[in-house]
Amino acid sequence: MPLAVSLGDPAGIGPEIIAKAWERRETDAVPPFFAVGDCEAIEEVWSGPVRPITDPAESVPSFGTALPVIRVGGGHAVTPGRPDMEGARNSLDALEIAVGLARSGAASGLVTGPVSKSQLYAIGFTHAGQTEFVAERCGVSSELVAMMLVGPSLKTVPVTVHLPLREVPDALTSDRIVAKARATVRGLQRQFGFERPRLAVAGLNPHAGEDGALGREEIDVIIPAIEQLQNEGFDVSGPYPADALFHERRRGDYDAALCMYHDQALVPLKTLHFDEGVNMTLGLPIVRTSPDHGTAFAIAGRDEADPGAMIAALKTAGACARRIAQG
Repeated sequence: MPLAVSLGDPAGIGPEIIAKAWERRETDAVPPFFAVGDCEAIEEVWSGPVRPITDPAESVPSFGTALPVIRVGGGHAVTPGRPDMEGARNSLDALEIAVGLARSGAASGLVTGPVSKSQLYAIGFTHAGQTEFVAERCGVSSELVAMMLVGPSLKTVPVTVHLPLREVPDALTSDRIVAKARATVRGLQRQFGFERPRLAVAGLNPHAGEDGALGREEIDVIIPAIEQLQNEGFDVSGPYPADALFHERRRGDYDAALCMYHDQALVPLKTLHFDEGVNMTLGLPIVRTSPDHGTAFAIAGRDEADPGAMIAALKTAGACARRIAQG
């Protein structure tokens, strides 16, 4: 069964990296997929074969000779690198349709192309990001899902995501840490085949608070969460100083690192695996991945976008979907 790939903002690099991923379907063993979005946006940046389809089932027999696309919208002029309101509406419509196809079982999983949050907010989008939107459409509270960043040698999960840094300490609670850890463990078991995942928990403060000398969040919030998880039978340890948690020798001691805020999780992942990082949502009834980068409007339409992260997102989604199907 093919994957559904929402195009993202049509003025960004989504159309280009999706088309380039299709071009490398054989050399990189990319699983069958179909795009959902504006055909013209793809044709604006790519001269390869595009085949409009109306049913996901049509994508498999045509995948070898053309990029299958379920058309959303059309007739709107797309200028790469110049986002507008119509493009934002198109990206949201494409996302809505792609989520529905994955939920219905017509697609084996969902891969989301990069969108512009500022453009979406301008048309009334009220979610923090695509992760929260997909969770709501799947009937799952955003507090019960976890955003995991996946690279070849590292997996990280931020407990808090899109918050100003000054708000992070107040947003951190033991319950929130426990919920994200549970979603992470279950996701690693279900989608990655880990029998007993090992979680390493990062501290919030320098030196993990140094016994309260540099902050009490570790003592008052993080350690109680770790103890609760350990009492529930999870293999969880920490809190560890974040500055020593991600070096090469240390990464072999855990399967995923639970981090306290956005950059604590994303900086090491992007430093190590910028062109192959995958954003994955755990805790959903469907498989959902995304390349771990943005719309890159500055290079859209210049044939400079690297499809590596999109290919990684497709391959990760395909592998997880197969693992779930096989039980």
